[in-house]
This record gives sequence, structure tokens and C-alpha cells, in this order.
Amino acid sequence: MIDKRAGSLTEVLSQIKDGSTIMIGGFGTAGQPAELIDGLIELGVKDLAIVNNNAGNGDYGLAKLLKSGAVRKIICSFPRQSDSWVFDELYHAGKIELELVPQGNLACRIQAAGMGLGAVFTPTGFGTLLAEGKETRHIDGKDYVLEYPIKADFALIKAHQGDRWGNLVYRKSARNFGPIMAMAADVTIAQVSEIAELGQLDPEHIITPGIFVQHVVAVNAGQGEAQ
Repeated sequence: MIDKRAGSLTEVLSQIKDGSTIMIGGFGTAGQPAELIDGLIELGVKDLAIVNNNAGNGDYGLAKLLKSGAVRKIICSFPRQSDSWVFDELYHAGKIELELVPQGNLACRIQAAGMGLGAVFTPTGFGTLLAEGKETRHIDGKDYVLEYPIKADFALIKAHQGDRWGNLVYRKSARNFGPIMAMAADVTIAQVSEIAELGQLDPEHIITPGIFVQHVVAVNAGQGEAQ
């Protein structure tokens, strides 16, 4: 019997080790798996490479993870906003490495990993510092930059509902990067607000099929405790 439900955050996160590359879903704080991030901090792993759209907001979630000193490198599109003081301080102190990736390229490179592609050519970044040292081509009258897939050991994502097979349904904009990150990681851990019975989820509403998810854990939002 397939049953991907995890008994606790500690149980499901304990497989993450020092030096792991981790994709974390979210667009700012929307769809960010805050309880999984808090559990990751409690785990005490170090030397992590994080893939996310942003580099943390305030002292919450991802920013809290950066502040803990667990992150060696972050790959993201928007490292700076008005409340990104944690990242700013670490970056200017030389305590964190940044790989800046345009947002469309970030999504495309994650998708390429999930689809098993070797690389993709994109026009975004051509002729800028972001293309320095990279292969370029002129195709059908346009200039392109070669970009490689972004893969991860783990993806930590948030969904609204999941079932014991790992099928996921998202809530509105909280969907963002979750579906493609689930495809691009060796192990996907999804926190959900509710675990539904098999057959309860409308197949037309399932965005991430269970084949891309290894663990589902239900948490009380803001509590970090498994239900």
C-alpha cells in the first residue's frame, strides 16, 4: 500500500544532510513552507545551497534560515527588497554566495531539470553580465544564451491539500514554484493544511501528481506540529 504520509516534521526532515541543495517553494511569503523551514533550522544542518525566487523577507521563514547560518549559497531572482535585511547583511559581510538568475530563466532551468533536458537556450540575459562566460548562439535571427538545468536533492513545498499517494492541490497564488520544484528534486517533501482521503481530490484540480512527491506532512499553520 502506498502511503506517503509522514508522522512528524522531524521524521521527514531527518534525511537532509549537510551540503544538500534544497529548493524551497514560495513567491515571497506566498506559498512558503514556513513550518518545514523551521524544522530544517531545528535540524541544525549546514552548508546548504538554497533555490528560491527570493532571498527572504523580514525575519520570517527563509530569512530565518539564512540568519541561522545554515546557508552557503542562494540561487534566486530577487535577493533584495525593502525587508531583505538578513540577506543584505550576510552578503555584504561575504558570508553567503549569490547566483542571480532572471525569474523566467529560473523557472525554465528548474523545468528543464524536471523534464530531463540537458540545457536550454534563452534570450534573457544575452549581452549582459549574466551571460559572461556562457555559450551563446544566433538562432533564427535572435541571440540566445545557453543555460543549464537547476536540480536539487530536496524540494520543500507547500500545498493546500494532499492525499496519501502524494497528489497535491494548491491554493491560488500559493501554487507558484511548487509544481516545477517537485519535478526537479530527488526527494520532494510537501507540507499541507489537510490530508484528504483517496478519491476525495478532484482529478481535474490535482496539479502535482503523487509520482513527484515522496512525503506529505500535515501541519497546523504557524504551529509546526504534525497533525
